[in-house]
Amino acid sequence: MLSVDLNRYKKMLHNTILKIRDENGTGNIYHELELRFDKIEVTIRDIIRERVYLEIEKYNKKADGYKFALVRPKDEEMLLNGRKKVVKHRVNPEKQLEVALKAFSGNGFFILVDDVQAEELDQVVTIRPDTLISFVKLTPLVGG
Repeated sequence: MLSVDLNRYKKMLHNTILKIRDENGTGNIYHELELRFDKIEVTIRDIIRERVYLEIEKYNKKADGYKFALVRPKDEEMLLNGRKKVVKHRVNPEKQLEVALKAFSGNGFFILVDDVQAEELDQVVTIRPDTLISFVKLTPLVGG
């Protein structure tokens, strides 16, 4: 009879990689990244949290040139709109996480898990080698 070493199996799972991509409303992919988890079952909230924390880490280390952000500090928005250059500051991950969670709940963006829309923050996702998460940011219509 074949014996399975569960501890060895669990150790292999401690570095579970989840593939993430950013898409626009027409399905064009404009950015891809990977998130690492130490478990195979995560919630949509966990995925958003890890995404935001990774972005904040990248932003705080090298703010000039990191452009693929789920949420952006308000000063960044001012720069994009042509206002004066602002002094870069460290971004608070907890505050940005709160903004991202509210945006998900308010349909500011939605998440597809293997092409099926996630409905709630506590929805559980089982990470398999081929699991694909898409963040789709909606662009408001002009005048609407």
